[in-house]
Order: sequence, then C-alpha cells, then structure tokens
Amino acid sequence: MTTLTSNLSLTENITTIIRPPYFYISGFIGIPHIKYYYVFLSLVYIITLVGNTIIMVVICMARILHSPMYIAVFNLAFTDICESTALVPKLLDMFLFDRQYISYDQCLLNLFFVVIFHFMQSFNLTILSYDRLVAICCPLRYHMLVNHRSMFQLTGAAWVLAVFIILIFVGLITRLSFCGSVEINSYFCDPYPLYSLAAPCSDVLPTHVMSHLIPFIVLYIPMIFIISSYICIIHALFTITLPKDRHRAIKTCTSHLILVAIFYLPISIINIFSFMPTNMRIINFSLTSVLPPMLNPIIYVLKTEEFKVSIKRLLRRGAQRAVGTVKST
Repeated sequence: MTTLTSNLSLTENITTIIRPPYFYISGFIGIPHIKYYYVFLSLVYIITLVGNTIIMVVICMARILHSPMYIAVFNLAFTDICESTALVPKLLDMFLFDRQYISYDQCLLNLFFVVIFHFMQSFNLTILSYDRLVAICCPLRYHMLVNHRSMFQLTGAAWVLAVFIILIFVGLITRLSFCGSVEINSYFCDPYPLYSLAAPCSDVLPTHVMSHLIPFIVLYIPMIFIISSYICIIHALFTITLPKDRHRAIKTCTSHLILVAIFYLPISIINIFSFMPTNMRIINFSLTSVLPPMLNPIIYVLKTEEFKVSIKRLLRRGAQRAVGTVKST
C-alpha cells in the first residue's frame, strides 16, 4: 500500500483540504498473464476506432441516412470513439510502461472524460429509444415529434446534462482530503475508490449520497425509460394486423435492443454481485467500458438494412470512380 508521507499541498478554505501531489493506480494486480489482456484491449481499441469512424463517414456520405434517427447514431459513434480514447491509451501507457503514478489534476481530468462519455452512452441509447417509441406507437406524428431540430435539441440537452452532472461529481471530490493512502484500487481514476481513500479524513456523506444518486439519474432512470418504452412498443405491435408490417417494426428495434442489453446488463450484474472479488470486478467493469463501443458499429452494420445498402452503394460508387480514373489515364 502506497502511503502519502510528504509533499502535501494544503489548500485553505473554511477547512484545510489535503490534496496529494499524485495518486497510484494499482490496476490489475496479481492477475496471471495480464499482458495478454492488454493485447486484447489494444485490438478492441483499434476495432472501435475503425468501426465507429466507418459509421460516421457512411452517415455523412449516404443521403438515405440523413434522417433524425441517425443524428443520435452518429452521436453514439462519436461518443464510443471518445470514451475508448479517454480510457484505453492511458490505461495501456500506465501498465505497460509502469507509469501508474498520476498527478492529482490529471486524475480528476481522467475521471471527467471517462465518466462523461460513459454517461453519454446511456443518454444516446435513451434518445434512440424515444425515436423507436414514437416511430411505432405514434407513426402519424413521427415527423412532427422527431425531426432534425428536435433531435439536435435532445442531443444537445444530453451533453449539457452530462457535463453539469460530472462537474458536480468532480467538484465534490475536490472538497475531500486525502491524508492516508493514495492507492486507487482500479484501472483509472475511479471515483468510488477515491471516496474510500478520503473516508478517514473527510466527511464523505454528501459525496457518498451523490455517488449513489448520480448513477441513478444517468443510468437507471434512462434504463427505466427504455424498458417502459419497449412495453409500450410491444403493446403497439399487437395492434398491427399485417404480419409483414409487424415484422418490419420488430426488425427496426432489434439493433437498439441488442445495444441496450450489451450496455446495461453487465453494469446491472456488477452492481447486483458487488461482493465479487476485487480483481474480477475490475476486469468485468473494464470490459463494460470497452466492449460496447466496439460492438455498437458492428451491430448496426449487420442488423440495419439501411446501413448495409448505404455501404454497398458507397463501395460501388468508389469502384466506378476508380475504374473511370484508370480508363482516363
């Protein structure tokens, strides 16, 4: 256990706040063959970058995808890239090159970016759920309720809310004193281990309350909305008389449902089985942070007919241009 013994920065406010010059990210301690896991994370990161970049490029170039729903899909792909970039390169740098010490300010910055993009994953899935709810339950009012303007407003409001919440999160941490251990038992500047480090020398009750309230706001309220929306969608599906139309409606929801399951189920399992060993919990939680961003574009390409058609058209157009260039030369 690394203990803070000297070089403490004292900040005078109403009370003295003890801020350490650095934290030590302990990461994956005692896990055999952990370097293979780092290789796995590197591959996941590369696939995430390539897959989500393709999604964004296809949405920009294919006119058929210039619909309100794909504003949220584009935002989801952008968030996937940002979340993976905020987490994986720093994680690999720390543990492959033994740079596990991180300054106090860098730690808060790392926490800010990793958590805000995780929050945005939840908000993006909620926006997509709203799109499907209106499309199936209120098809005649769809273009009035879901248009480019309303989708930009929803996406912008989600970003503002996520930034506001994470600023409260970080602001509460800056009010804590760290007078003992500076070892964070996680793979990034995880807020919950930070609270436990500050417990011996700070009043962590407000922070503890917020640490439970914020996940409820950004994760579980959206999950409740998504579940409720699909209850309404299922009810609406029974009112569709033609099997062909019902099948088409179900097909439009499939990819979104898979994304929801990939994102929310692992988080729920981790919270339910909170007594699992620390290393197992860290590995599972790290997988919930890196796998959904990698799988999201794969699922959309495989499960969404519009995407497959758009990619084929773009490839065909590119091939025709290449042939035309060769003939002209």
